[in-house]
Amino acid sequence: MTTMGELCNRTVSIVEPRERVIDAARRMRDHHVGCLVVVEDRDGARVPVGLVTDRDLVVGALATRPGSIEQLEVRDVMSAHLVIAREEEPLLDALSRMRAHGVRRVPVVDRVGVLQGIFAVDDILEHVTEHLDQLVRLLGRERDHERDATSPRAPS
Repeated sequence: MTTMGELCNRTVSIVEPRERVIDAARRMRDHHVGCLVVVEDRDGARVPVGLVTDRDLVVGALATRPGSIEQLEVRDVMSAHLVIAREEEPLLDALSRMRAHGVRRVPVVDRVGVLQGIFAVDDILEHVTEHLDQLVRLLGRERDHERDATSPRAPS
């Protein structure tokens, strides 16, 4: 059983709720990401409280409040209804919940809710590709083995 902790990306770009939207956009550009996990510091631990995506910035900030973007904070445009996954959670359970909530990305937390990583639906492609590659190699070896077993042998 594959878990979310095994598949999540442990390098997470974060932002705090009171940071300016313009700074979040720059961070996305600098880190080449389309999503930042919004975190609060709770006793020295980073706990996810939301997500802000490039789409949130365009639709939530530019399209609805174009004149006041300099004053907007991340908390004004972030997705506050947060779907999270636990590290030990089976992949299929998390994918089912993601589908039910219509989300493509989830922060991954430990047992006490501290941010450990992020998982995006795109990440599953890498996992599936690895398994398909192994299957293709197995089929190739099976063909080679069958060919060797059925080919006539030269007399000794």
